[in-house]
Amino acid sequence: MKKEKTEPSIESAFNYCSKIALEHYENFPVGSWIVPRDKRKYVHAIYAFARIADDFADEKRYREEERLQLLGDWEKKLRSCVYENPENPVFIAIKETIRKFEIPVELLGDLITAFKLDLINKRYKSRKDLLSYCSYSANPVGRIVLYLFGYKDHELHRLSDFICTALQLTNFWQDISIDLEKDRIYLPAEDMEQFGYNEKDLRSHILNSAFINLLKSETDFTKGLFKEGLPLCNSVSKRLSLELKAVWSGGMKILDKIEYNGYDVFNNRPVINIFDKAKILSQALVMRH
Repeated sequence: MKKEKTEPSIESAFNYCSKIALEHYENFPVGSWIVPRDKRKYVHAIYAFARIADDFADEKRYREEERLQLLGDWEKKLRSCVYENPENPVFIAIKETIRKFEIPVELLGDLITAFKLDLINKRYKSRKDLLSYCSYSANPVGRIVLYLFGYKDHELHRLSDFICTALQLTNFWQDISIDLEKDRIYLPAEDMEQFGYNEKDLRSHILNSAFINLLKSETDFTKGLFKEGLPLCNSVSKRLSLELKAVWSGGMKILDKIEYNGYDVFNNRPVINIFDKAKILSQALVMRH
């Protein structure tokens, strides 16, 4: 007699997602102490969804077109899970998360768009193009977190976008050398041209006045975004506020270190050490607008 196929229960689906999240704990930015216990499984579901999509994008066994197809299929499952009964445990958990917190499915779809763009674009012509990428790769994450905490106000989401974009840009400036090894350049071509710096200079790790002025321009712009988003930190619950202030301070600290190191990100990749973390936490506890 043929055994009937049974779908995973919602509880087992969330457990599956939590296993994925905790297996990659070192890369897992949220879902720990700042998230109330009753919300952690939903954060794990979102992480698992994004993690698997990221794995598709990085799957070296397949050609670029095949990876794009995998991402396209993953997005179709996302769109259909809202209206159908999915069998995949990740989408069982995602469907429940979307339902419970009224998260727009487009925000999760934007994350997949970012993974597709990672495969297609390895250079950005203008700052506008780079900011457009951040609107897919970074901003949805902040908005999703706000939905999980019950914040649906458009103004809060707008402020979150400033911080998330600033964090993404900070990561780009911090990892210029690392990304270059992957043939990725996030410094906008127009900005490089404006300051008289080219890709050959970048590949040769030439640290001259042109590069210093170029990176100073980018980090100054990024600091401006952080400052635009700062009011969000005191517009949410105390628990979330503390985390946002710590994240905000950490991002600004990285930018300050880039400046302190003379903008030499080729030889001095800025990182947050234990002393920085202690200072960031103390700042977060006393921060005001």
